Amino acid sequence: MLLLLLTGALVASSGCARVVAPAFDGEAALSLAAHQMSLGPRIVGTPAHAEAREWILDSLAKLGWDITVHSTVYRGIELYNLVGKRGMSELGPIVIGAHYDTRPRADRDPLKPNAPVPGANDGASGVAVLLELARILPADLEDQEVWLVFFDGEDSGGIDDWEWSAGATAFADDLSVTPQAVVIVDMVGDAALRIPREATSDAGMLDEVWSIAEELGADAFVPEIGAPIMDDHRPFLERGIPAIDLIGLPYAHWHTTADTLDKLSAQSLEQVGRVVHAWILSRR
Repeated sequence: MLLLLLTGALVASSGCARVVAPAFDGEAALSLAAHQMSLGPRIVGTPAHAEAREWILDSLAKLGWDITVHSTVYRGIELYNLVGKRGMSELGPIVIGAHYDTRPRADRDPLKPNAPVPGANDGASGVAVLLELARILPADLEDQEVWLVFFDGEDSGGIDDWEWSAGATAFADDLSVTPQAVVIVDMVGDAALRIPREATSDAGMLDEVWSIAEELGADAFVPEIGAPIMDDHRPFLERGIPAIDLIGLPYAHWHTTADTLDKLSAQSLEQVGRVVHAWILSRR
């Protein structure tokens, strides 16, 4: 399938058929990040976390997605993975994931290491991309199945003996069907965004995504190999499921109180959103 960018909209061409899909809107995604920030830090078990959860579920429902909630108890705390589903495929679903919780302590902050992380890039940016994808993905996916999964319990890793990706690990353990591919979107709003090829990610999937990024002129996707990252793609890789992590590291404000909305860029969110959108459509 040929993918083109025409007057801001994605064109998928297969034979003589040409379908114009709505374009990913970076400004709309930035507004979605701003709403999350207005709730305050979305730390697991807090009212702001619960409000974010209900807002995500309500947003998916209004956009016509089928909703399921996968819950698990980790260290005595209820975690909720939120899933929007659309379409059906014998090959299994494509999973696009992001975490919606934020880090309870800014342990990399030299001045306020015990303060909560606001979570603009580390949390809100990935959720914003998924919700904007929820708006623009077609209702008829043509024998394709997509799950948008908002993972809980990712960002307390290393604090009070929490493991990384507690929610995603439980989700992967409880799968009743095997996804054909998993893409994690994390920390993708930085105004100076650079996304390297994360070292543990599936190489073939990285090739697919980076090829589309080059075709669309998305220069935030850089060719070098990045560091191996403990993130929500790992539980799937450990179970033999192809998965990649799209993550903009290094990020100067990672796990600090300076991870605020002013660090985000609509252009960065739009680049990532358009590449992921095009990759999903390319797999039809």
